[in-house]
Amino acid sequence: MAILSIRIIGDPVLRTVAEEVTDFGPELAKLIVDMMETMVDVGGAGLAAPQVGVNKRIFTYAVDGREGHVINPVIVASDDFAPDQPEGCLSVPGLGYPVRRHRWVRLTGVDRNGEAVDLEATGQLAKCFQHETDHLDGKLYVDRLDGEDRKNALRAIRTANYHNVTAQTLSKRARTVGSAFGAGIGR
Repeated sequence: MAILSIRIIGDPVLRTVAEEVTDFGPELAKLIVDMMETMVDVGGAGLAAPQVGVNKRIFTYAVDGREGHVINPVIVASDDFAPDQPEGCLSVPGLGYPVRRHRWVRLTGVDRNGEAVDLEATGQLAKCFQHETDHLDGKLYVDRLDGEDRKNALRAIRTANYHNVTAQTLSKRARTVGSAFGAGIGR
């Protein structure tokens, strides 16, 4: 399979509402496997399709021993909130701020075979589901920040050299992927 390139803040796909998935087949299955491998490779808890440049309502997750994927998710959240905890994002590298998230969520959707998915979560998994669903709605976690945290995050984003971060990340991944396929053998 393949390790996919992660889009960084500023890429328009991250601000676009993702489209419903209507075609289920081998291409979708391959995308989900590639997304899961990419998420694991970069040490993420979740990865939404827009983060790899695919404008579809799909995300993968691996939190607290639970892992999987959800297609066309619909989320319902409790009225109460969990204590704010720092949150980061693969598409906004190097930053982390406390984000207010609902204490409990119920997530429904389908899997790669079109079979119903119905999950309930609290804690880190609930936070992950909310974060990834935000991605599918064209939102980033920094959009949920208030006050000084929001000002500091936006300042850090403006002054960050994401071009260099992206180049370093791609170089690191190329070495990892290359070694997995025998790059450099016979050279």
